[in-house]
Amino acid sequence: MTKYIYKFDEGQKSMKDLLGGKGANLAEMKSLGLPVPDGFTITTEACIEYLKNDAELPDTLLEQLNIELDALSQRIQKSFSADESLLLVSVRSGAKISMPGMMDTILNLGLNDENVKKLATKTNDSRFAYDCYRRLLQMFGQVVYGIPMAAFDTYFNQYKTQHGYQSDADIPAEGLQDICNHFKEVYVEETYKPFPQEPINQLTEAIEAVFKSWDNDRARVYRQLNEIPHDIGTAVNIQEMVFGNSGERSGTGVAFTRNPVTGQANLFGEYLLNAQGEDVVAGIRTPKDIETLRAQMPHVHQQFVDVSKRLETHYKDMQDIEFTIENEQLYILQTRSGKRTANAAIHIAVDLVEEEIITKEEAVLNVEVKSIDQLLHPNFDEQSLKNATTISKIGLPASPGAASGKIVFSAEIAKEQAENGNKVILMRPETSPEDIEGMIASEAIVTTHGGMTSHAAVVARGMGKCCVTGCSDVEINVVDKVIHYPGGTLQEGDVISVDGAKGDIYYGEVATMKAERSEAFEQFMSWSEDVARLQVRMNAETPQDIQTGYQFNAKGIGLVRTEHMFFGPERLIEMRRFILSDTQDKRIAALNKIQQYQMTDFEAILKLSGERPTIIRLLDPPLHEFLPSSVEEKNNVAEQLNVSVRELEQYIENLNEVNPMLGHRGCRLAITYPELYVMQAEAIVSSALRLKAQGIECQPEIMIPLVSTVAEFTILKDQIVEKIEQLQQEAGDRIQYLIGTMIETPRACLIADELAEVCDFFSFGTNDLTQLTFGFSRDDAGKFIGSYLEQGILERDPFQTLDQNGVGQLVKKAAQQAKAVNPNIKIGVCGELGGDDKSIHYFNQIDIDYVSCSPFRVPGALLSTAQSEVKGGRSRV
Repeated sequence: MTKYIYKFDEGQKSMKDLLGGKGANLAEMKSLGLPVPDGFTITTEACIEYLKNDAELPDTLLEQLNIELDALSQRIQKSFSADESLLLVSVRSGAKISMPGMMDTILNLGLNDENVKKLATKTNDSRFAYDCYRRLLQMFGQVVYGIPMAAFDTYFNQYKTQHGYQSDADIPAEGLQDICNHFKEVYVEETYKPFPQEPINQLTEAIEAVFKSWDNDRARVYRQLNEIPHDIGTAVNIQEMVFGNSGERSGTGVAFTRNPVTGQANLFGEYLLNAQGEDVVAGIRTPKDIETLRAQMPHVHQQFVDVSKRLETHYKDMQDIEFTIENEQLYILQTRSGKRTANAAIHIAVDLVEEEIITKEEAVLNVEVKSIDQLLHPNFDEQSLKNATTISKIGLPASPGAASGKIVFSAEIAKEQAENGNKVILMRPETSPEDIEGMIASEAIVTTHGGMTSHAAVVARGMGKCCVTGCSDVEINVVDKVIHYPGGTLQEGDVISVDGAKGDIYYGEVATMKAERSEAFEQFMSWSEDVARLQVRMNAETPQDIQTGYQFNAKGIGLVRTEHMFFGPERLIEMRRFILSDTQDKRIAALNKIQQYQMTDFEAILKLSGERPTIIRLLDPPLHEFLPSSVEEKNNVAEQLNVSVRELEQYIENLNEVNPMLGHRGCRLAITYPELYVMQAEAIVSSALRLKAQGIECQPEIMIPLVSTVAEFTILKDQIVEKIEQLQQEAGDRIQYLIGTMIETPRACLIADELAEVCDFFSFGTNDLTQLTFGFSRDDAGKFIGSYLEQGILERDPFQTLDQNGVGQLVKKAAQQAKAVNPNIKIGVCGELGGDDKSIHYFNQIDIDYVSCSPFRVPGALLSTAQSEVKGGRSRV
């Protein structure tokens, strides 16, 4: 019989697949002897079985649930029906991978019309008892029955206003009892059935609701964004309630063992007195800094400090801890590796190594690859800030970054505006999990309520989004779509700028400047480089991009796209003259002019690279891409080339292809026009010879694209080598150079052993290889890839992450064949997949020597290959 339920003392932290992250960590903390309220975990297997079983709880699970409830009651001497020792529980989801706020929680489960009276009598506090009951009614109604929270909140807020209560805590017992009665009426109005009074029925319905929440819209969107599998399910944690809302000597909070924004090594957190956990993350009340607890309850504060240090040392990482204080007794409800900014992640990793808590290999694993991007984006220019109009300067710097955009007030409008190409800032009193798609679409998020651990703050940090919370001097009216601030008003559509590192908001758009990398970043990246096997090169052809890539320690250039050099006005007209020439002499004359431009470019590129390898791909795209399309452009080009518009249109018509990406492009151009690649090779080698004469050694590597046969390559290589030999003889000097090919067709993969005998290097062009293997046009795939992902036909977009079962097998087979006949051949990957984390892990496990990506992706790619090496290196796939 399948075991669906584990007591906390039966599990351990290594059981995350089965118990989820929350359940595994609760079990681990229990084993460490920490003050964890007792309970048990229903496994992820039960969730998967439930979803497969037409949303019905397995009979076996129900049987085990009754047994475990009885066992829990025996251990803690409490039960759902007891007069003196009433059992109430929380029901919380907990997937293997943390998904903060994306699924559902219910607190105070077990209360009903009778039990609330028992709780009031037992605690001698009716206000506390009915506060718990109204919370249960709200949570249960929303989570289990789908009653909109507004159906409760509207009445609740009106009640406070009518009676002059400033905060929830001001409402007396009688008022809360009235509110509970109204909430029960809401159930009948909204669902046509009453709130369930039997605790066991409440529990089973709550378990089902948590299982269902695994597939709710916001959870699926979050998983898609964070590349979390959809089939791993969530566990459910049933835990004895402890009450942070039982008076002024009680409270609840969230704290990090280090600052998640800066990485500073001090306790960072917030708490609320007389509150339950949801009050903190929802941002309904502004919490107090954890340091304040030292004065209010010094012994509790010291106990929490000790627990925090112990958990961080045990887990070897900064921890995010949820806690509750009940009548000055501390309880730990959860610990997990805390979400942090990229800057904080780097500083924490370096500090933990220096504190000898972790090794540099472990440090490499403690930083998310995608978070590296956050360190490489611009911040506001200080001079521009001096002239900017301030809207607010009292917000909390919840997630760093600098962003400008138009104000929007809802997730729906944010998504719609972003899809139309507009940059937007989402502004709301507070965010909720339902806002996830709008948060993704926005450049930044601003809230008036909530602290550094509110929903907006935690989710924004995880996304790398700029965020300011607790901006209390700004009033956001989402109904009238207006914002009031001390200096005036703002409307939807007005442009503002948000500084997430300082918590400041400015009117209008503020200029930005490049981010500066810290010493800790440089140290961390040097460790990554020490650990990595795969080299990381860059795709670049402009001096600015090349300099950027080398600043990030790229080991060379993996792809210079020469077609990008032809689009300047003077160059483009000569390229068009070449294309439209009707004799070889005319073509050569046009190419001679183009060659001068090419030599200037190649000399600059090779000079910047020096002795580092520089792969230059010869012309690849079909010729029609260089020709005009609009009537105005055709008229101008006809005049420039001294031909009639009709003649020009005839040329264009002759070059038109049914499927140009499979047509006259790549090496096929040079088979038809040999002088084209010979000219480019001459420009490359002449530039290298000229640099060598100046004392600058360089290593050009000439790449012939789109080869499908050995004959294509050898014919073109012989022509190029003949020209190079001629140039070297004329110069009386020689340079180091290689001639290789870009593997982009399935056929080239299948004859890789034959190609390796005549090629000096391979570079897999994964964009075209994916296109040709699937038969998907990469330009048109966007029309259907989304549907494929939604229906599970594809797990990931193959143009973003390598298709390991198809394209990956071709790459693997080709690399193995090539190395078998030519062990010294260098094999690389360029294109978007050269910077993708999951793809890099695959490439690191096979016979690939380097990956190449855009300059700003170089640090992330380097970290990816280092992490892959630590996780297992070249274990065969």
